Amino acid sequence: MNNVMPETVSVVEPIKTEFSQTENDCPDVTPDKVTLKDTESSEESIRRLLINYDIGQKLRQLRLRKKIALVDLGKHTGLSASMLSQLENGKLVPTLPTLARIAMVFDVGLEHFFSDRRTKRIFSVVRSNERLRFPDLPDTPVPGYFFEVLAFGATDKSISAYLAEFPKRDPKLARHHVHDGAEFLHVLSGSLSINYQSEEHTLNSGDSVYFDASEPHAYSGLSDEPVKAIVVTSPPRL
Repeated sequence: MNNVMPETVSVVEPIKTEFSQTENDCPDVTPDKVTLKDTESSEESIRRLLINYDIGQKLRQLRLRKKIALVDLGKHTGLSASMLSQLENGKLVPTLPTLARIAMVFDVGLEHFFSDRRTKRIFSVVRSNERLRFPDLPDTPVPGYFFEVLAFGATDKSISAYLAEFPKRDPKLARHHVHDGAEFLHVLSGSLSINYQSEEHTLNSGDSVYFDASEPHAYSGLSDEPVKAIVVTSPPRL
């Protein structure tokens, strides 16, 4: 493929995001006055749609996985290293012939670039001031514990994590509950009583416990100050 000249490869021009005017610039515009200049062209719509597939990122991951330099990939595809770099960075959107040529080099189908599977790994940051604090039961006058969801921004989670707070309470008044999956609890501060299978267990700061959450269990704070703990739950194994 080395005899293919870069200029013969059809590549869409660089993407430009521009705003010709703001809402305040044209307060008298009404729907019947809107012209074709005010609407998005079909070519712009296609470019915007293709951006959502992260084609450049998928191309870069394929290249790095195969440990191929941009210059070497250019020799196989007939594209310049500069053009390939722009494709990877999302500055250019490839046409199907260009993408097909790249796909053949990596021995993948075109569907690889248009799959719904995201190449980006799940990464969700939750700031401390973004969390909300909830009681274990919404209408109870004396909550057994309070919790804050630590990863509410992530989707398709394989685990759920919480920051829990357990007020001091008589263990005899603790409410038992069950849920599917496993549970892990690590005490950050204070002393906590956990009733599990009719047995009472005391955990102090730094202690942890892992158990099958489908068995009835209940918590009671033993310290004057509310106990703080990290709680992680996982779905049941299929």
